[in-house]
Amino acid sequence: MSQYFLGIDVGGTKTAALIADEQGRALGYGLGGPGNHEGAGWEGFKLAIQTAMTSALTQAGISLADLSAAGLGLAGYDWDDEHEPHVQALAEIGLTLPMQIENDSALGLYAGASAGWGVCVSAGSSNNARARGRDGRKGRITGHGSGFGEYGGAWEIVERAVIAINYEWIQRTPPTALTPLFIQKAGASDLYDLVRGLALRIYQPSSAWAMLVLQAAQQGDPAAQEIVTWSGRELGELACALIRQVDATTDPVEVVLAGSLYKTGEMLISPLRETVLACAPLAQFIQLEAPPVVGGVLMGMELILGRSAYDRRKKLLESARALAVQGTDEA
Repeated sequence: MSQYFLGIDVGGTKTAALIADEQGRALGYGLGGPGNHEGAGWEGFKLAIQTAMTSALTQAGISLADLSAAGLGLAGYDWDDEHEPHVQALAEIGLTLPMQIENDSALGLYAGASAGWGVCVSAGSSNNARARGRDGRKGRITGHGSGFGEYGGAWEIVERAVIAINYEWIQRTPPTALTPLFIQKAGASDLYDLVRGLALRIYQPSSAWAMLVLQAAQQGDPAAQEIVTWSGRELGELACALIRQVDATTDPVEVVLAGSLYKTGEMLISPLRETVLACAPLAQFIQLEAPPVVGGVLMGMELILGRSAYDRRKKLLESARALAVQGTDEA
């Protein structure tokens, strides 16, 4: 009798579900809406999962009762005392099977690391990081960004750019190409109007404005280039912190890079790599190309099959691509 495993990736904009059998063959895929309970509420959380899961079950041609285990990566699941409310909400939609539940940022680790252990540093709209050592020990950061000194994502890049623009205005540093780009994006009339509007929250930048910084850096602006280098180093420092947490500084630890910001390429990745290799000389780097929901399936498989689940990883990735499973770039 075949065994079937469910992976769930709940994000702030969409939710994905993937079903595979014990051989690693992806059989069903489904999408739902935003599921982070902090924004969608518990009813939205349940609806998003139920919608995605129902579509995946239908495509796979099986029922909920046929599932052996599940792995779930949940945006909004940040602290231990949030476990029980999530389990209760999942039970209300019929998910009472053996489950492994993590923050959604952990999915990149399970999807990208060849043996299910290592470090994943996500850099999308913000940043997050999770780790697991050879012995199963786990590591993490808060995932709450600049307020806790965790930098490197798009929003933190924008914050840094605003500082550079203000430094130009107060004549602390030379002019930067960031200024006209931000003036145009905000619809401001001049530098004074931009700084005033940012200070009074008349102009409210978003993480998407990080693309202006990357554009200026690629065109050679020193201030923008310094920001991108800073971002890479900060992401590298997050990786180093987690490598220390799981005592892997002398291991050939795999560092998985997940999220849209890494599409910037070596301008960002090179300082990250240099930072990590200074603390973990044997570290290896993997740019995640797998959909994170694949990591959820592997988490579920591991509950039943142990670490041998990762022997199915390559086949699972190939079959998931054949199903046109999509990835997410959030962090």
